[in-house]
Amino acid sequence: MRVAIIYHSGYGHTERQAIAVRQGVEEVDGAEALFLRVEDAERRWSDLDTADAIIFGTPTYCGGVSARFKAFAEASSNAVMRHAGWQDKLAAGFTNSGSHAGDKLGTLVQLAMFAAQHGMHWINLALPPANNSATGSEHDLNRLGFWLGAGAQSNVDASADVTPPEADLATARHLGRRVAQTAQQFARGAAKACYTLPGNGQ
Repeated sequence: MRVAIIYHSGYGHTERQAIAVRQGVEEVDGAEALFLRVEDAERRWSDLDTADAIIFGTPTYCGGVSARFKAFAEASSNAVMRHAGWQDKLAAGFTNSGSHAGDKLGTLVQLAMFAAQHGMHWINLALPPANNSATGSEHDLNRLGFWLGAGAQSNVDASADVTPPEADLATARHLGRRVAQTAQQFARGAAKACYTLPGNGQ
């Protein structure tokens, strides 16, 4: 089971989030993470064709994906879309910005639309919003309250050594585990379908 993680990081904060996603994937038995910056991914289209799932990551700049990630997305239209190489793969996304909200939802929507253009199946975060009550905490998973993917917040005057905070990294690990586990479920379902064709006695 191979899960690719493709990301762009301008200052290292989103890369730290991407590493946490990879850790989550690798916590699932039988799952292998293919970890690629967008620059490297553009030279490895055939490797991406072998992935069962692809998780996309980018910082949120000006309310959307970074220009470098957008260049990768546009390059995929010629390299992948014409032969439907990613069709029916699973997809998910994560993003980071300096503000708690920071228009990150706009970025996640762009990532989900990009996946849809390739015919992929989008996997959501599957965590309730947290840190939204008197008993909530900045240490809760999904403390920023996103549904569509994993969001992280990094103070603009702090280095990637100290931010995003652990709660956001734990949320990213959750996303990696969820995608890997869902990919395994899809694979088991596909294998079972092969043994339940009409006339085989099943």
